[in-house]
Amino acid sequence: MNKKVPRNCPSCEQQLKIAELYCSSCETKISGSFDLPVLACLTESEQQLILDFVKCSGSLKEMAKIMNLSYPTVRNMFDEMIEKIKKLEYNIKKID
Repeated sequence: MNKKVPRNCPSCEQQLKIAELYCSSCETKISGSFDLPVLACLTESEQQLILDFVKCSGSLKEMAKIMNLSYPTVRNMFDEMIEKIKKLEYNIKKID
C-alpha cells in the first residue's frame, strides 16, 4: 500500500507542518517545525498535472491533445493553479 502524506489536519482542516525527518540509512532524526514544500500543498491531481506538463516539455498544446481538451481549457486550468501557488507562497512567507 502506498501511504500518502496528509496536507491538512483531519480535525480543523488547517495546513499541517512537518515535525520530524528521519534517515532510514543511519537512523538520524531531525525534529522541528518545517513547512511543507509548495508543490506538496497541491492536490494529487494538481501534482500529476504538473508532472504531465513537464513530461510534455512544457507544451500546453501537447497537454490539451493528451487530455482531449481545448487549449483554452488547459490554459485556464494552469492559470488557476498558478494563482493557487502564488497564494500558497504568500501564506508561507507571511508565516515566516
